[in-house]
Order: sequence, then C-alpha cells, then structure tokens
Amino acid sequence: MDEYLRQQKKIIRESVRVLDDRGSICWEVGNYVENGEIIPLDILLYPIFSSLNLHLRNRIVWHFGHGLHAKKRFSGRYEVILWFTKENEYVFNLDAVRIPQKYPDKKHFKGPNKGELSGHPLGKNPSDVWEIPNVKSNHVEKTIHPCQFPIELIERLVLALTNKGDWVLDPFMGVGSTAIAALMHGRKAIGAEIMSEYVEIAKKRIKLAENGKLRIRPMERLVYDPNGKVRNIPPKFVQLKSDQKQLDLFEKQK
Repeated sequence: MDEYLRQQKKIIRESVRVLDDRGSICWEVGNYVENGEIIPLDILLYPIFSSLNLHLRNRIVWHFGHGLHAKKRFSGRYEVILWFTKENEYVFNLDAVRIPQKYPDKKHFKGPNKGELSGHPLGKNPSDVWEIPNVKSNHVEKTIHPCQFPIELIERLVLALTNKGDWVLDPFMGVGSTAIAALMHGRKAIGAEIMSEYVEIAKKRIKLAENGKLRIRPMERLVYDPNGKVRNIPPKFVQLKSDQKQLDLFEKQK
C-alpha cells in the first residue's frame, strides 16, 4: 500500500502540474481488499489532492451490476471517481450530459408557473451516482484488459468538463478508452501506457473509431431495457437543442 501511494503521489503531482487553471482532474479508483477487509482507496488518496490545493467538486459513485461475488460480505458493485479542480472557475457543461426526466411532461399544478413544465426541458442533472455497465466478457468493447473502462463513462466526463479543442490526458491509458471518448467529441487526446500490448490495442481501436467501425455501447442506451425508447424532451422544446446529434437522436426515439 505504501508503494502504491508513493507512485500515485508522483503521478498526481505531474498531472496537477500540467493541468489548465480551468481544467479538471478525475481520479477513478475502487477498493483494495486484503484478508476479506476492504480499504477505500479514494479515502487514502484524498489527502494527496488536498495537499496540492485542489478542490473536490464531486465524489461520483460509478455503480454497475456485475462483478466478483462475495460470500462473507455484500458483493462490491461500485467504484469511485474523485473530481477535482484547481480554481473556483472551471469548465462545467451540464446541458451536454443531461439525462431523461422521469416524467418529461410533468407540469406545475398551482402557483405562478401553473401549466408550465416542472422539470428542465432538456433533461435532468445525472447526479453523482452513475449506473453504467462495466466492461465484462459479453460487453461489445471488451479487450484483453482486465479492468477496462466503458467509453460512455469517460464520455460524460469529457462532455461535461472540457470544451471542443481541449486536451484530455490519461496517465494510465490502457487500451485507449479515454482517448477514444475525447476524439469522438472533438477533443485532443494524449496519454501514457507502459504495457506495449495495450498500446497496440489502443492504436487499433482509435483507428477503428476514426473510420466509424469501432463497436461501442451508446451513451444514451438504457441499462435494463436496451431496446426501449426514451423521450426526455417534450416535443415543443425540441427546437431548444443546439446539438444536432442530440436532435437527431430525439427524432429517432419518438
């Protein structure tokens, strides 16, 4: 554990050094398990970020439905993303990552706003608990990497915390999921990886993505009903959408 924390501290320091003043750092970790006892790694890492004067904006819980089964405790089905910024002024594009309202047509039934929609017409804030399937054997994105991120997990971070043309750095690039998510949305990607076989897979996946041939799980797909239709924007508000991709998606879902 001491060795792990020393390594993490070095990489976190370098990541902060190159971070833009309006940029963000997202550090994804799980729990370390030893002799049946869990040690939450985010709790151990937080003091490192705090010592570098970073500000924690969210402790995002990534929840998924599949993983190792436990017999003497409840099975672990989540990991954590710590989102830090350098300053109080930072990039945050909430409209880019809104999710469907549970009741998109619900309206105020009294008061000055009676008859108007009670929820945001473009969808709701996804909150700090994200239900996104992890990459297991039957996932369309699965490679040889043992703990691969789903691209849609990174997409939400890229869309919310960066603008088009920004750089996205991943110091543990693996098979390139972060780079793919960044490039898909008009960002520039850079990363580091010491495992040569992962680098080769990342190059191939990025090339496939550039040619529109990489199989990925769409970010807007429902978790439990992949074929279900979602209408998160009432028809009269469709014109409010400035993103043509989202507008096209809405038209398909109607």
